[in-house]
Amino acid sequence: MDQFTFKEIAAFIGVFLVLVLALFLVTVKSKHKLSNCLLAFFLFTTAADGLKFLMRDFPVNYINLEAFRWSFNYLAPATFYFYVLSVSFNKFRLKPKYLWHTIPFVAFNLYMAYGIYFQDRAGKISFIYELNDSPIMNFFYILFEVLFQIYFIASFLVIRKSKTVYFENYANPDISKFNALYKITILYYVVHFLVLIRWVITFTYGFGELREWIVMLDGFSFFVCTCWYLFVALNNPDFFRGVNENLQPIKEAIPKQKSTLEIDVEKNNQIESLKDFMVKNEPYLDSSLTIQNLAEQLNMPVKDLSALINLYMDKHFFDFVNEYRIKKAIQILKDCTQKELTVLEILYQVGFNSKSSFNTSFKKYTGKTPTDYRKEAL
Repeated sequence: MDQFTFKEIAAFIGVFLVLVLALFLVTVKSKHKLSNCLLAFFLFTTAADGLKFLMRDFPVNYINLEAFRWSFNYLAPATFYFYVLSVSFNKFRLKPKYLWHTIPFVAFNLYMAYGIYFQDRAGKISFIYELNDSPIMNFFYILFEVLFQIYFIASFLVIRKSKTVYFENYANPDISKFNALYKITILYYVVHFLVLIRWVITFTYGFGELREWIVMLDGFSFFVCTCWYLFVALNNPDFFRGVNENLQPIKEAIPKQKSTLEIDVEKNNQIESLKDFMVKNEPYLDSSLTIQNLAEQLNMPVKDLSALINLYMDKHFFDFVNEYRIKKAIQILKDCTQKELTVLEILYQVGFNSKSSFNTSFKKYTGKTPTDYRKEAL
């Protein structure tokens, strides 16, 4: 089996898996229909790009179709960005104004219409031979790279912002889905970096052995990336809860003049009152507790409560609530009358909803696992 056969087999399996996953996302019943469809379309564009690994020669009999396949590259980064928005913010919807993101795709197809779509066979072939020396085509190469960088930097910023909002407003400790989305973004960025290296080598050294090895590595990375998508999908079938897009990080929401924070008597009284409420009423036992829920119970504006916890107490709402959950868990673990309770029963009782999240938070707070702590306490 030579390197080209290996590349083609890996690419074929990758394209097949991507298309199956895209079909599944479009047809499966889910409350996340928009994000599923956006991911499916992104995967479809990825599969279309992956077809190049299966071509040993240029498809001269399907030149128009091949040129149109090239144009999908100008939709992929924008589609991925919208996918990130849709899974990060639960109220995200596509709007007519977003059509301007298709301008590069339309412009590239207009260029292809001029040089390929409406030309005879001889004209198409002549245009393709001169393509690499065309200033317009070089402009589109540069445009794609610029767009890719912009969209993926924007995607990283969206993930960071939504994660910050999540910590400041939600008490559910499961952030594995944020991390999965971040890793998917990183992985796709790395795969693109290999494509960029291939372009540089092609323009610098031409079509030599070094380029073929990069192409093989690119094809294998495409296969690995596909397997990662499937891994994430299988481990997160109800992928992503999303945060309210109307929420802003507290540092953006409060007036700038409050950047210098001092805890006066009034603020100190509010903090003590909040702590007393948490101890007496135990609202943290609700695993779905949000800062909005707690603000309603306290009859306090959400913005004021968020500032009190995230700024004046210098804690994320996420950490603030989990401290009380861990303290409650410690009480139960120390209680000899409740030694029959399993760790799983305890974590659900105190407001956690996953064992891994409970163990991580417990060890962060005590330096020990719940099981080790119980053994020492009893």
